[in-house]
Amino acid sequence: LLKVLSQIDSILQSPRAPPLIYRHNKGPVQDCRGQECGFEHLPLTIEMWADQLMALKDLHKTLRKLSVELVPWLTADAQDNRASIRVEDLQFIVDAILEEIENKEKDSQTPSLPTLFAIVSHFQKLFDVSSLNGVYPRMNEVYTKLGEMTNAMRNIHELLELDSSAPPTVVVDTVGKLCDIVNENVMEQVQQLLGTQDIHSIIKKLEEHECFFPPFQALIEDLLCLLEISNMDDILPAVHNLK
Repeated sequence: LLKVLSQIDSILQSPRAPPLIYRHNKGPVQDCRGQECGFEHLPLTIEMWADQLMALKDLHKTLRKLSVELVPWLTADAQDNRASIRVEDLQFIVDAILEEIENKEKDSQTPSLPTLFAIVSHFQKLFDVSSLNGVYPRMNEVYTKLGEMTNAMRNIHELLELDSSAPPTVVVDTVGKLCDIVNENVMEQVQQLLGTQDIHSIIKKLEEHECFFPPFQALIEDLLCLLEISNMDDILPAVHNLK
């Protein structure tokens, strides 16, 4: 028994012993017959070992719960419920969790499932898609329409001799100016056809027509009555006969 206790004590006193282990300032080993042998610290150390082993099991359970949340795809170890827990088991779980955290940091741009679901829901709301089955067809439709619009904008840029980087607002303003120019040219052509460049002269001519045409029309009607002619085409032959 003294030999076993001495071996245990030598392990505790060795440089490899954990620094937190209870150590006793051991004096020379004495006779155990009614005298102290220098091993009184061993029960305290063994009790501390037992507490640490129990804490190790609790730590293992906690790490297993954490790994289920962070790395659920890892298969459960068949020896998880064994009586003894090794530090290597804890180290394996910690390494797996740290690796997953590092991968998430590297792939921080990769959206999570809730984010993807929110994106799909937002797309359905924007483009009036009632079901998930309609998302892909609507996406293809939007892509086709976008291609057509892009080609149209490219052609308009070329026709208007605009830079390809010109925003749509510039294109709209340029088209508006062209429409204004066309409208002005049309107005000038109408004025030329009417023989006047002044709208007031047109109004004056219309007023003169309104003043002249009613008496002239009444005169013609009286003449038709006198000649007893119902057709305007017969008025000239009737006047010739009168002569």
